[in-house]
Amino acid sequence: NNFYEFGTNKSNVWRLSQKLPLDDWTITVEGLTNKTQVLDLEKIIKKMPLEQRIYRLRCVETWSAIIPWSGFPLRKLLKVLEPASTARYLKFKTFIDPNIAPGQKDRFWEPWPYVEGLSIAEAMHDLTFVAIGMYGHKLNPQNGAPIRLVVPWKYGFKSIKSIVKIELVDYKPMTFWTTLQGLEYDFTANVDPGIPHPRWPQNREKMLGTGAIRATIPYNGYGKYVAQLYS
Repeated sequence: NNFYEFGTNKSNVWRLSQKLPLDDWTITVEGLTNKTQVLDLEKIIKKMPLEQRIYRLRCVETWSAIIPWSGFPLRKLLKVLEPASTARYLKFKTFIDPNIAPGQKDRFWEPWPYVEGLSIAEAMHDLTFVAIGMYGHKLNPQNGAPIRLVVPWKYGFKSIKSIVKIELVDYKPMTFWTTLQGLEYDFTANVDPGIPHPRWPQNREKMLGTGAIRATIPYNGYGKYVAQLYS
């Protein structure tokens, strides 16, 4: 329930987020693309090879979970985006509407809308996933409905919720958290228990539901698949 657009109180997010209008959702594509366009989400979903994947999720706040997502690989969507040869990064944005999102109104000085980014190489990796559902159901608003990113080897804040815009760029974009607290949240944000965080030691994590404490694994356990991206 981390969705700061609706406030920092986790217990209220599910209720406040129900105001998010999900009908006729579109995603604007711009920047270094061969085809600037506005994608109709329902039409895109019908064209994609939907599947389920079970991924670990690790939050920088040191909690973790195992979640069954439904959706499709981001690389499939990337073909639709038609990036130009000069594109090096994807810049994702979520909605901005202080009238329905009290967090954007109460903390108006923060760099809204929420922005995240990936390199083209990260976006093309088969593990990088676009989710439209979880636990066998459509996404709830508090979980990032109707479409969100899931990057399982990175801290959860990289998996941006409720995407409304994708921009293809040739530079490393500033993101919400690197802009707000760059010393705590770097752009790469790979799960790394060896890098200390000023507020939350990263070498241990608590499993949601069971409360079990376990050692954090580098790259959240996906190192054999993704470590070569950073060598």
